Amino acid sequence: MSLALLMASPCAALSWCRASWSILLSRGALLLLVAAGLSACGFQLRGGRPLPDVLRSVFIEVNQEYRTLEPPIVASLRSALRARGAEVQRKARDAEARLVIERLDEHRQVISVGSDGKAIEYELTTTIQYTVKADGRTVLPHQSLSLSRDYSFNADAVLAKEAEELKLREAMQAELAELMMLRLEASLMMPTSVEMPRPTPH
Repeated sequence: MSLALLMASPCAALSWCRASWSILLSRGALLLLVAAGLSACGFQLRGGRPLPDVLRSVFIEVNQEYRTLEPPIVASLRSALRARGAEVQRKARDAEARLVIERLDEHRQVISVGSDGKAIEYELTTTIQYTVKADGRTVLPHQSLSLSRDYSFNADAVLAKEAEELKLREAMQAELAELMMLRLEASLMMPTSVEMPRPTPH
């Protein structure tokens, strides 16, 4: 509705305001209903999903023989665990469980070359192997996840492409961390045994 018409007709303006407010209330109610429906169906926002009890107090351990810096996936896991309510300990002795990253491999291979025989496209693959230990035993045996992404390469802009590759590696590790959390939630919250119904004697 135009400003001139609103000023010329106060009644029309009041009716328009009431109608707009009614629409806003309707939309708000609809959003609440959608949120309630999703919650009832088991959907939860990121950070609101349940955390397995074994991970309530956890230490992230990385087996890295040749690395001097903490890989990005550790920071991503730490953030994801804390967002779900876990206490991520700085020392293993203070934690009830250990999330052990046993292996982290990154592999790059050429998938396309230009007319001059130089690489113009690569595939980057990151593979992670992990396990969960608590109370001196393995509660989740060796698990593996792998992720691959393609990216272009320009030999005339090496520095820029190297920076782009570094960002891609960090993004892939962050994605792997979230995939790890989904798998941990699914695996550690499953019942360890299911009691089969006994046959009824005739």
